Amino acid sequence: MIGSPAPLKRLVGALYYLFMEQQKKGHLHLITTTIERMNAIFASMGFEVTEGPEIESEHYNFDVINTPQDHPARDMQDTLWIKGRERTVARTQLSGIQVHYMEKHKPPLRIVYSGKVFRYEAIDATHEAQFYQYEILAVEKNASLANLKWVIETFFEKFFGKKVAIRLRPAFFPFVEPGVEVDMACFKCNRSGASCSVCKGTGWIEIIGAGMVHPQVLRNGGVDPKQWRGFAFAFGLDRLIRRRHEIDDIRLLNSGDLRFTHQF
Repeated sequence: MIGSPAPLKRLVGALYYLFMEQQKKGHLHLITTTIERMNAIFASMGFEVTEGPEIESEHYNFDVINTPQDHPARDMQDTLWIKGRERTVARTQLSGIQVHYMEKHKPPLRIVYSGKVFRYEAIDATHEAQFYQYEILAVEKNASLANLKWVIETFFEKFFGKKVAIRLRPAFFPFVEPGVEVDMACFKCNRSGASCSVCKGTGWIEIIGAGMVHPQVLRNGGVDPKQWRGFAFAFGLDRLIRRRHEIDDIRLLNSGDLRFTHQF
């Protein structure tokens, strides 16, 4: 009989189960899963995961990485200064973590670190005032650009599941010498460039800023540049995610829109 306690209890249980099955289960955000995957890939190459503060002193955010006193990045147009805390900023990049770490650890060392950075920028489909970066540092006796290139190529092959062509172009960053921009082959047009909206017809996508760690940055971290050399490179993590998943609008990553997040 439907009215008896046992069948009724089973019916209620079945209805509850069906209801719960229809509910969306929670899961990690795409940014979190990407960071975890990258950490695992770099760990397989001998890198250790570390971290640093989001609220940083001007000294570590600018001075120790060779940013000149008159550099435009220090102006209010780019930097969010913390009111009531003298010469303190919401970090604009992660490179100060290099010096934090070198001050406390002796080389050789290999580290990766990621997190939010903050810029005073207009927000649109390709720019955010708050976004994620991911950075890599290695300090060894015989570190070279060839080592840097191998690490990037190995990472891309594991991350994208296939070999990815890259090219290095000369570039200037105050904390590396020499510095390079790293481009990856366009995943959409396969370097043909034919009417491609992703690479804008060039066949290449700018993806990484990199180079050999400047001797003065090594000194600032207490490392003798006559004995040790280092290389470093950094991803705009949001940009890498956009490229891998073909996401048109960077704002979707922080929108909280479940229709977007449940796709990943």
